Amino acid sequence: MICFLILSTGENNFKKLPVLTEGVPEFNTISNKVVLKNNVSVICFLGNNLNDVKSGVFNLNEKIYKKFIDYNNFQIVAIYPKENESDVLAFKEDLGEYTDMKKWRFVAADEKEIQNFFNGLSVKTSLENLGLARAFIIDKNLNLRGRSNDKDFPDGRLEAYNLNSVSEIKSKMKDDINVLFYEYYAAFKKRNQNKADRKEVGL
Repeated sequence: MICFLILSTGENNFKKLPVLTEGVPEFNTISNKVVLKNNVSVICFLGNNLNDVKSGVFNLNEKIYKKFIDYNNFQIVAIYPKENESDVLAFKEDLGEYTDMKKWRFVAADEKEIQNFFNGLSVKTSLENLGLARAFIIDKNLNLRGRSNDKDFPDGRLEAYNLNSVSEIKSKMKDDINVLFYEYYAAFKKRNQNKADRKEVGL
């Protein structure tokens, strides 16, 4: 996909994935094991009733996780209420039968912690029973990424991707994550070129 983006757009004409919210909160108050900074993170909320989002999370695993599992600094973070620990453990076992779980992160938190983090996303949607059948993309600098001119939304803002829509996951979310990774690839390439240029002129 990166090669395709290079050939089809050219580095100078490449459009970045829009930043929708700057400064999403880090996980310091929730977990000291999961870090968002310097990672491309897909965030989902499992809620009090796992059955409401289970099929969507399986879609996310099949269409996004398996696509990007080998990308550096990629992770999927699933946040859930501490009271649902046993249900989530069983769900993780089910998910593990179909995939390598090395880049899945499951984070237990209390209701206030979950709501405070969600509020920090500054999005128009809201949680239902602390869950949501949608997922968010957070970049390495703790910004919420998405689309600002999507034709399927009245205001153009695609803030969260519908996990129950395989077509939206495949045609929009996957493409947007690819665009984000290309941003980092292009920036890395530019830094290396600048270093080479400085070396050539003796700086």
